[in-house]
Amino acid sequence: MPSLINIRRRIRSVNNTQQITKAMKMVSAAKLHHARDRALASRPYAGMMTQVLSDLAAAAGGIEDPGDLPLLQVREEKRIQLIVVTSDRGLAGAFNANLLRASERFIEDHPKADIHVESIGRKARDYFARRSVPISGEHVGIIEKPRYEDAKAIAAKMIGLYSRQEIDAVYIIGNEFKSVMNSNLTIRRILPIALPEGGSQIDFIYEEPAGELLKALLPRYVEISIYRAMLESVSAEHAARMTAMDAATRNAGEMSERLTLHFHHARQSAITTELIEIVSGAAALS
Repeated sequence: MPSLINIRRRIRSVNNTQQITKAMKMVSAAKLHHARDRALASRPYAGMMTQVLSDLAAAAGGIEDPGDLPLLQVREEKRIQLIVVTSDRGLAGAFNANLLRASERFIEDHPKADIHVESIGRKARDYFARRSVPISGEHVGIIEKPRYEDAKAIAAKMIGLYSRQEIDAVYIIGNEFKSVMNSNLTIRRILPIALPEGGSQIDFIYEEPAGELLKALLPRYVEISIYRAMLESVSAEHAARMTAMDAATRNAGEMSERLTLHFHHARQSAITTELIEIVSGAAALS
């Protein structure tokens, strides 16, 4: 049976842990508010970009020969680039674990393809570094505060590889913010770009040929796709960490209550034992 001193130490340790998890929950809640606003603000822009591409494709009369637009060329997926967006830190429940398991399933579902991973976040870098999956690049320290410049650099690398036909497809996997309690795990192909069909019925007048505008906007579409994935991932991460730390705080409180009750029982038992010894000793002397 643990001594009273050991039980008291455990109670103090659990209470200290509870204070830490409570503070982490409050920090994540504050960060979530800002990250969620940025993620939600990016959605209309991404939707409008998709609509503009659809309008330009319709105005250009369809793209039957994508020879001048290498980002539209569809090839057999023998060499795949997988962009995995995780966090730099843990303590976020199953946020990273589910994402990395989905990445493993994606690799298993493409056994004949040569897959390289472009990791965004320390967790993805560390996970695939311990495995036999080639890592084409790592980006640590940029996911906490996503910048468009970082997404643009990654997109430029992917566009260059695809244009030189060094890879045949680019997929991005990440968590999309849904609510504080839930997030959506998404796997999207960003290269080659699949132009949406059914453009607007409005007859727009373009200052430049629609094909030239389309050629200029396709790289921007890739940049926006990566940047939005980073924004969504940060929001989902803070939501997951806030939920995990809230559960940890409640569990620590329950454990502290159980240990306190156990401490009182042990203390009462010790007092009772001492009283019996005193009474027994007095009875023996009388």
